[in-house]
Amino acid sequence: MLRPLLAPLAFALMTVPALADKIPLQAISSYLNSLTTAETDFTQINADGSIATGKLYIKRPGRVRFEYAPPDKALVLASGGQVAIFDDKSNQPPEQYPLKRTPLNLILAENIDLAGAKMVVAHTEEKTATNVVAQDPEHPEYGSISLVFTANPTALRQWVITDDLGQQTTVILGALKTGVDYKPSLFSINVESQKRGN
Repeated sequence: MLRPLLAPLAFALMTVPALADKIPLQAISSYLNSLTTAETDFTQINADGSIATGKLYIKRPGRVRFEYAPPDKALVLASGGQVAIFDDKSNQPPEQYPLKRTPLNLILAENIDLAGAKMVVAHTEEKTATNVVAQDPEHPEYGSISLVFTANPTALRQWVITDDLGQQTTVILGALKTGVDYKPSLFSINVESQKRGN
């Protein structure tokens, strides 16, 4: 169920009366680079149509934590260049993948430069939002991530990840709470494995 998360992410647009101008890539890059830490509630729509909810924590560069609400109780962590998927229904160690092989790597990078990195394959305005589709220019087979932003002020609202099999996973974000200080253990794959006895 959680594997599609390793390819793309998406969001439900807020109702804004006036059409918005397309947000420049430079402004979006600056916004993403300013997100050193953030947390929010999220709703995930999986490729099979199933829906999950939970809490998302981000600590750039390179760290993210998806805590899934019951009945899932699953957990996805990214840190140390790895993504780990903990399945609460299994006593097995977590599945792990290199972060660089997932589209999440594009928004967790230390320095994001959407305009200059040749990673953006689409940059469009859709009603009240700006949509940016990005992929690793050297490895498009890893999948892509479609990011949805609203303006004034710029805010990330959703992402859609398309994995290497073409399956899409949409993540709709609530309002981001930024500037929170997190303990390193919150993102530690080893700490979580020990806690679960894996």
